[in-house]
Amino acid sequence: MTTTLITGANKGLGKESARLLVEAGHTVWVGARDEARGRAAAAELGARFVRLDVTDDDAVAAAFATIAAAGTGLDVLVNNAGIAVRRGDGEALDGPSVLQTFDTNAVGIVRVTQAALPLLQLSANPVVVNVSSALGSFWATHEPSRPASHYVAIAYGSSKAAVSMLTVQYAMAYPGIRFNAVEPGITATELGGGDPGSHPGRPAAESARIVAKLATIGPDGPTGTFQEDAGELGW
Repeated sequence: MTTTLITGANKGLGKESARLLVEAGHTVWVGARDEARGRAAAAELGARFVRLDVTDDDAVAAAFATIAAAGTGLDVLVNNAGIAVRRGDGEALDGPSVLQTFDTNAVGIVRVTQAALPLLQLSANPVVVNVSSALGSFWATHEPSRPASHYVAIAYGSSKAAVSMLTVQYAMAYPGIRFNAVEPGITATELGGGDPGSHPGRPAAESARIVAKLATIGPDGPTGTFQEDAGELGW
């Protein structure tokens, strides 16, 4: 049995990724800050709940102590939790807001991954998936045919560029674990505010397929890559 932890999994892309992986036969831990919403999502999906705030070192440590004590082990980590801080109609670019964005989207990956490593290294097929964005791709933001080249996301895009480098560096540092970043596509979620029902992006259930695909690779799967529906994406 493969065991997977997904951060920020009580709604949106994380929840739909959890749904697909439960259907694939994984034991899935739904990580969420909000206990009520997290438990409800886990019950709906047939998953397990663990309280996990990626910005809180103590909460991260407690979450992995819970997983370790449960005896499920850990084979797959999906670093999905992310934010886009907005003020009014635009991105918030004051110091505290930008620090919050990086703390969640980039530093949060380090906190969680470091805490997960002891369990992942016991797995016969350890995998880490970092949910990134084409907005953090230097290639996509310079390619006129890509939506990312026409959308300004100063803090958010920069934080996702950091996710790309974290993916590459972790892949180099731990060759026995497959680390990959994914671009889920423009997705209708609550990220950045607004009503997912009126969002122009595709349903989270559709975007979750690329996350699930990379979460289910075997020992011969890729590592240190950036993937989207069509295949590898330029960094």
